[in-house]
Order: sequence, then structure tokens, then C-alpha cells
Amino acid sequence: MLKEVIATRFITPLREGGSLPGLVETDDFGTYVLKFRGAGQGRKTLVAEVVCGELARRLGFRTPRLVTIELDPVIGLGEPEQQVQELLRASGGTNLGMDFLSGALGFDPLAFTVSPAEAGRIVWFDALVNNVDRSWRNPNLLMWHGDLWLIDHGATMIWQHNWPGAETSAARPYDASDHALAPFGPDVSTAAAELAPRVTEDLLAEVTAEIPDEWLEGEPGFEDPDDLRRAYARPLLARAAVIHERIEGTK
Repeated sequence: MLKEVIATRFITPLREGGSLPGLVETDDFGTYVLKFRGAGQGRKTLVAEVVCGELARRLGFRTPRLVTIELDPVIGLGEPEQQVQELLRASGGTNLGMDFLSGALGFDPLAFTVSPAEAGRIVWFDALVNNVDRSWRNPNLLMWHGDLWLIDHGATMIWQHNWPGAETSAARPYDASDHALAPFGPDVSTAAAELAPRVTEDLLAEVTAEIPDEWLEGEPGFEDPDDLRRAYARPLLARAAVIHERIEGTK
């Protein structure tokens, strides 16, 4: 399970993200970017962050450490903005936090270079999870201490929003023509040969076990959280073997 911490101070909202995350301090003396469970995208966004973030980390990508954050809405009573107050009131309980990478710079393809090998690994991973939010307009990549870090995976795995059609949705190709790393000649074939064999049933079971039960309970069509965890794993296992052949727009 993810490490559990308790929010002790709400520092400020972070207005760069569409979901309006916040910056908080916690009882382990850490500073985290908090993704609110009460945001418009709902708990499925948090599930996507956990599945993709933990899978990426296990495959060797740099991605901020994830924790669950227990939030008492009263810690933000001094926040003057109405929208933030509403988010805090709607988000009592278990939320998602990720390490705040202080001093990190947003990735700019005109300012930084990426090798074809690294670009290929990231494009392959984004194709696996169907990440539609890594475009040149909004890369969701950070440069920190000279390394490239992956962030913000809430817009992935769109099949989770329509489980009856998940198999069909997950079988579709991935359009990488707008991907932030498409200009760097991503070597997807080499990445697939390295990474695809590592995406196993056991690995995905380990990853999905990190999702808190309360974010999975009550999903129509599923008996219990473990049943839903298996549903999250199945499309990823199927895509891993073939998605490199279905990536469009990198030539």
C-alpha cells in the first residue's frame, strides 16, 4: 500500500493544472502536491494516477513518489478563494499526494534535448496507458536535477470511464503525432523489446494493489475492489504485447 500521511497545513493552490491541485505540508514533514478527490474528474483520476505512476516507477521511469493524504477540510479555512474552499469541503478523507519537486522546470522541447532511446521509452509507455495529455502544448514533463520526470497521469486509461466498452477502447491505436517527444525520433521498437516483457500479470497485480479500496468501492458491474483491480490490469496486459505496432505519428 502507498504510504499514508496526514495533511497539517494547506500552503497554496497550484493554478497550472486543470484540476487545481494544492500544495500541502504533512505530518512526515514532507511537502506534496495534493490531488483532490472532490475535483471534477473524481476518484477515477486518482486511480489513474496511482496505476500509471506506480507502473512507470516499476518500469524504471522517474516519477514523483506517491502517498495517500488524509485531509481535514478545516486546514484550509483561511484560503480566500471560493473554488478552493469548495474543493477542500468536498475532499475530506483520503486524497492523493505526490512529492513536490522543488525547483523543477517545465519541459520545453526547444530548450532541452532527449535521446531517441529515452523518447521511445516514454512514447511507448504513454501508448500503453493511452496518455492523451503529453502533447507539445502541455507536456506534463519536468526537468529536475538534469533528468526528465513524468507527472500528471490522470487523463490516461480512458476505457475506465466506460467499462462495457473497455476492450474495444483499449484495442485502438495510439496517435503520437502531437506527443511532446515526437520530434526527437523516438525509438519505440527498442523500448517495446525492453519494456513489454516486464508488464506481467504479477506486476500489474502489485501495481493495482496500491489503489485504496475506498476509491474502488461501489463501481457498477463489479463485485468488490479486487474485481475492479483485475479489470484495470487486463487492458494493460493486452496492450503491452502489441501497442508498439499501433503507434501512429512518430515517423
